[in-house]
Amino acid sequence: MSAAKIAFEMRKQTVEVAKLLPTKAIKDPHNIRRYEAILDSLPELGLIEPLMVYPQKSGDHWLVLDGHLRLLALKQLGWKMAEIIVASEDDRYTYNARVNRLPPIQAHKMIVKAVKNGVKPERIAKALSMPLETVNTLMNLLDGINAEAVELLKDKHITAAAIRLLRKVTGLRQIEIAEVMVSANNFTRLYAEALVLATPKDQMLSPEEPKKKAGMTAEELSRMEREMESLEKDFKSIEANYTENMMSLTLARGYIKRLMENSRVLKHLREHHGELLPEFETIAKADSF
Repeated sequence: MSAAKIAFEMRKQTVEVAKLLPTKAIKDPHNIRRYEAILDSLPELGLIEPLMVYPQKSGDHWLVLDGHLRLLALKQLGWKMAEIIVASEDDRYTYNARVNRLPPIQAHKMIVKAVKNGVKPERIAKALSMPLETVNTLMNLLDGINAEAVELLKDKHITAAAIRLLRKVTGLRQIEIAEVMVSANNFTRLYAEALVLATPKDQMLSPEEPKKKAGMTAEELSRMEREMESLEKDFKSIEANYTENMMSLTLARGYIKRLMENSRVLKHLREHHGELLPEFETIAKADSF
């Protein structure tokens, strides 16, 4: 197996803004909300994300692959220097596919850390160009959320709304829901809401409150609860047996492959078990299950 090719240098550099050459034109950046957010954040937080660039043959200028709004903002604010990361290829069309957006739980931890270090929420709101109410919501995002559930979801792109729904159930149920969401690779608010609605009353924080969902009757909610509980059990059972089954299948494939390499076995199968031969051949040729 060939080694994966590194797409960019593993360190940042600082270069003159004047030597950064845009590869696309932005006609009216002030009509772009994200541009205004960058303008607000630069004086407060600096350049958080370096520009992705590709060197020209001359060696003293750089083509900007990603970060055109940041470059415009730097020029407007009169910055002379900028941090860059150098790409190994002129891959401006697919760079965004490599960007990992910050999950809500990580955003919460960054904001909390900033506030503990003395940064006022108002300054954070201005720097991130978001309402103060949103900053406060992110600060309190994990209130009432079980620490083990947080650990399971910390690097997942679960929505803030989905996280808040977990507050309706007990800590142990939060862990169960987090495990199911991770296994299903589904972190949407709707999926979280379905799992919460399917939670037995004794695992709700307010079991005396009736469950409500627009467009669904109490009977339909009760039926959904039973069905989701059954699905969760089946899902966990399948997950628990998956590794063991895969190991058994891999060993069986290896055994069948060795049998198929034996001419006497092949002859016997052709003469007495012709219907099994194609199946054995398919299994033996399979790279993986």
